[in-house]
Amino acid sequence: MNSISVRALLVRGMLAGLAAGVFALVVAYLLGESPVDSAIAFEEAHSHSHDHGGEELVSRTMQSTSGLATGVLVFGVAIGGIAALAFAVALGRIGSFGPRATAALVSLGALLTVYVVPFLKYPPNPPAVGDPDTIGQRTALYFLMIVLSVLLTIAAVILGRRLAPRLGNWNATVAASAAFVVAVGLAFAFLPSFNEVPKGFPATVVWDFRLATLAIHVTLWTFFGLIFGHLAERLLVPSADRAAAGSSTASRAVSAAN
Repeated sequence: MNSISVRALLVRGMLAGLAAGVFALVVAYLLGESPVDSAIAFEEAHSHSHDHGGEELVSRTMQSTSGLATGVLVFGVAIGGIAALAFAVALGRIGSFGPRATAALVSLGALLTVYVVPFLKYPPNPPAVGDPDTIGQRTALYFLMIVLSVLLTIAAVILGRRLAPRLGNWNATVAASAAFVVAVGLAFAFLPSFNEVPKGFPATVVWDFRLATLAIHVTLWTFFGLIFGHLAERLLVPSADRAAAGSSTASRAVSAAN
């Protein structure tokens, strides 16, 4: 793939990430703001050092609107560009998949690798949950878990490709997946865990917040895969080939109906 195509994919990936970020923003606002408000209310009610006379630098209204929108959309653009580069590397190297299928696989892999695996070890917490003295350690371990997950995923893909000639695609995939699960399990076992939920903090707020963050990322990566797959196919597959593929599909549908 030449540099022009990679540059074009990068631009389309960022645009797809921006569009997917809009959908994720809606989910974040509808599902995420309520548990955040509940957590802030708990924190203020139980804080003995709360300065009632202090000036609020950023209002809660601004945090939940323009602040939230900026964070989600910038994140969408950033991950869109990175995922587009991963797509450029993966296309044609993970099987005979077209642009749409490859985009879907990259999106699914990114969701599992970058979010779900670290989520299982270090799930996100709403405000008022967590010891301020350990925030640096928790942040470093969370990013370490992301890096380990990405590296183990790459290693599993390489292992699967090397085993495929001897075991076949299906058995090689199962073996590589099993090796990935074992390696992740070892990382979970050896990395430290944290349980810093304050006494009396509503468990439903923690649960709702974590489900909301999961829903945000699922929405983001789902729409990114769909939108970027469409844009990548229009870029990489000539219009004549797409038309021929559409005609072939229509002919098969008519034949099946008859």
